[in-house]
Amino acid sequence: MLHQSLFVFDIETVPDTNAVYNLTGSTEKDPEKLREELTQYHLDITDGRNSFPRQPFHKVVAVSFLEAEIVRNDDGTESYHLKTIASNQKDEEKYIVKGFFDYLQRIKPRLVSYNGRSFDMPVMKYRGMAHGVNAKWFYGAGDKWNSYMQRYSPDWHCDLLEVLSDFGASARVKLNEACSIMGFPGKFGVDGSKVTEMYENGEIDAIKHYCETDVLNTYLVYLRTMQHQGKMTTVSYNKAIADVVSFIENESAEKPYLAEFMDAWGDACNNKFMLDEDFD
Repeated sequence: MLHQSLFVFDIETVPDTNAVYNLTGSTEKDPEKLREELTQYHLDITDGRNSFPRQPFHKVVAVSFLEAEIVRNDDGTESYHLKTIASNQKDEEKYIVKGFFDYLQRIKPRLVSYNGRSFDMPVMKYRGMAHGVNAKWFYGAGDKWNSYMQRYSPDWHCDLLEVLSDFGASARVKLNEACSIMGFPGKFGVDGSKVTEMYENGEIDAIKHYCETDVLNTYLVYLRTMQHQGKMTTVSYNKAIADVVSFIENESAEKPYLAEFMDAWGDACNNKFMLDEDFD
C-alpha cells in the first residue's frame, strides 16, 4: 500500500485506578492510595526495579496527532505537506480509543511515533479491548512483511525510537534528548510526570496542548530523519519546515501554546530553522 498520509501521534495517560480492585482485591476508595497500590504491585513484580504501570493499566486521557500529506517525487524521494494538528474531541476514554482506530481506518496512514510501538499502540490496543472496540481493519491491513503489526516495516509504522537506535543495537534515547542535538524545542513547561495532577485538576485542554507539542517535536525529528536518510531532499526538508512555521503563525492567535513552542524552537536553534542546502 502506498500511504497518502502521515499520522504522527502521541497519547497521554493516567493510572487506571479502577483496575486495582480486580488486580489486587483492594477495598480502597481514595484515588491516591489506589495509585500507590498500583505502584507497589509493579515494584513487587519487578523486584523493586520499576514502578511504572505496564501498558494495560494506563487510562487514555488524550490522543494528539499531526496529519500531513505524502507527496512522492519523480526522483523517488518524498515531500510532506502539513494539514492539521489536533486532539480528541470527546473526552470519555471509550470514545477516544474508538475514534482513534476509526480515523486510522478512514485515512489509512503511515504511522509515526516515538516509542509508539512499545507503549502508545499497546496501550490503545488494551484499552480498545477493555471497551470492546472493534479494530479488525487495523490488524488485517497489509501483508506478512508490510503491515502495522510488522516491527521492521517503517513505511507502515515508523517508531523513531526503534529506527534511531537500529532496533536496540544502540542506546534508545528520549525524544527530548534527540531534540536537544537537532535544535528542536523538546520538553518545555510541562512533562509527562505532571499529567496525572493536571488531569485531577480538570486541566484536560492543557494536557492536549502539551501532547500536541510532543507531536510537533516528533514530526520535526521525523523530517530530519528522512532528510538524513536521503528519503527527502534538503530543499524538501526546508519547505516542510517553512510549512510548520507558517502553520504555527496562522494558528498561534487561537492556540498560544503553539506560539510558546515557536519561541522555544527559536531559542533551541538560535533562530536558524532551515538547513544549508549547499551542504548536500
